[in-house]
Amino acid sequence: MVVPSAPAPAAAPARKGETYTDTKRRDDVRGANIAAARAVADAVRTSLGPRGMDKMIASGDQAHEVIITNDGATILSRMSLLQPAARMLAELSRSQDATAGDGTTTVVVLAGSLLRRAQSLLSAGAHPTAAADALHRLATRAVEVLHGMAIPIELSDRDSLVKSASTALNSKVVSQYSSLLSPLAVDAALSVVDPAHPDLLDLRDIRIVKKLGGTVDDTELVRGLIFDKKVSHAAGGPTRVENAKIAVIQFQVSPPKTDIEQSVIVSDYAQMDRILREERNYILGMVKKIKAAGCNVLLIQKSILRDAVTDLSLHYLAKAKILVVKDVERDEIEFVTKTLNCLPIANIEHFRADKLGHADLVEEVSVGEGKVVKITGITDMGRTATILVRGSNQLVIDEADRSLHDALCVIRCLVNKRFMIAGGGAPEIEMSMQLAAWAKELQGMESYCIKEFADALEVIPYTLAENAGLNPIVIVTELRNRHARGEKNAGINVRKGQITNILEENVVQPLLVSTSAITLACECVRMILKIDDIVTVR
Repeated sequence: MVVPSAPAPAAAPARKGETYTDTKRRDDVRGANIAAARAVADAVRTSLGPRGMDKMIASGDQAHEVIITNDGATILSRMSLLQPAARMLAELSRSQDATAGDGTTTVVVLAGSLLRRAQSLLSAGAHPTAAADALHRLATRAVEVLHGMAIPIELSDRDSLVKSASTALNSKVVSQYSSLLSPLAVDAALSVVDPAHPDLLDLRDIRIVKKLGGTVDDTELVRGLIFDKKVSHAAGGPTRVENAKIAVIQFQVSPPKTDIEQSVIVSDYAQMDRILREERNYILGMVKKIKAAGCNVLLIQKSILRDAVTDLSLHYLAKAKILVVKDVERDEIEFVTKTLNCLPIANIEHFRADKLGHADLVEEVSVGEGKVVKITGITDMGRTATILVRGSNQLVIDEADRSLHDALCVIRCLVNKRFMIAGGGAPEIEMSMQLAAWAKELQGMESYCIKEFADALEVIPYTLAENAGLNPIVIVTELRNRHARGEKNAGINVRKGQITNILEENVVQPLLVSTSAITLACECVRMILKIDDIVTVR
């Protein structure tokens, strides 16, 4: 016996004006973006702070290049990221590096924490636009809180600048050399600041030359120029010249060639002798003009069209007692001429004494396993500086170079915006508490969103404590308690493993690093929240 099935209940008639919108795809896309970005943030989170771990980055190509670093911008720039939102966090780190030079890991960790809170808000029913607008207001208010904590400084206060540079270096692989590299970076930066433009510091005026051999302790600031090249010894020319008159030339001291590629066949010995004689006379004429101008040191730009010098021209230059340094890179010419206070010479006809630079000494010196050319005692030297970085292996030298760049960027921040702020997680906790108190004065969804995002800022002190092997919950709770009692500068002292006044421990950083980090992180998170679909274009 077959029992007839009960008829299906009729669908309820839709109310007038109501439509059903499927938001599952939007939620899936937004969730995938947040998950990818958080994965990137979690990857670099363990490298935050002075006790953070280092990453070994090995390239997959045949070169098998290896880098050991804990610099967030370097780690993320080497990552092969495919997901668009994940690439946004790598670009976020690059933006922080360009703006402030330091805090590249902090900004990514902050963005990851804000995204985690945003995801919980979206799960609770908050609209992405409401969360994005709350983030915008939070960033503006957070910058005001940071300005309230800031301490003004002067560039004449060298000790404060050294403290800021030391804080930037303390989280690096070469942190044990911070007492040497910090004063060196400060002196280099201050030596290139132009009194006519005291708010500008161009890091292109500071050149870092890396040389294998010795240890980082042998790193030095050179008041002059260094070329990581040998003097040309082809014809036994001089390797040391006093009272040097230096010319920077951009033409070739070699026989000319035709503009088009062609072959010339010489079948007669008399014609061959004539060609060689003309070449000798041509080069000899150039050398005589160079010598007549009083030049005794020649810096020759690297040529791509033909050989900049030949054995014959080196022979004549050696006979004239002219020291030759060849293959100077094209992008170094501007720095070299600015340092020597001379003009580059593009043609032998323009070779005059008024275009030469003057120095007390030019010599070839042994450094580590190789040799360098050092120019010192430059007359009317331009506002530039050269740092010679030494190290026992290439990995250490590269990391010292990156660390010095961060320290110089920190000083550049202080030149641009002359305010310092405490480190050690103090500004983040202070922002978190003040923003949470401000959220109570607001109403509705905005209040709820700002309270969530304010709690997200605690990720920085939490991670600092976690990476230092401390109990993060106990440390952050105590830190919150100290700030509630009005101790604005209380921060995590990872060396002592406790909460102390971080200013007394000389742990300070430029205000620009913190304001840039919170502003850029909020901007990036807002952009990710507003994406509801990914369209692939072929």
